[in-house]
Amino acid sequence: MTILVIAFAVNLPLGYLRKGARKFSLAWFVYIHLSIPLIAYLRITRGVPLISIPLFIIAAVLGQFSGGAIRGEVAL
Repeated sequence: MTILVIAFAVNLPLGYLRKGARKFSLAWFVYIHLSIPLIAYLRITRGVPLISIPLFIIAAVLGQFSGGAIRGEVAL
């Protein structure tokens, strides 16, 4: 559960920054993928099973969209 909250929280500012970057630029790509090593490290060091990865992805995506919404430019 802690990793889910961290995945969401880390992706909030990244989603905010991503929304201001030009789509498919290097910055845009970095903002989307920057949290993956941290989330993977936390999952591996805490012994969380592989089956939980989809939940972490969902939390990260929700954080990205929420960060973009905070910026005020919601587009789905």
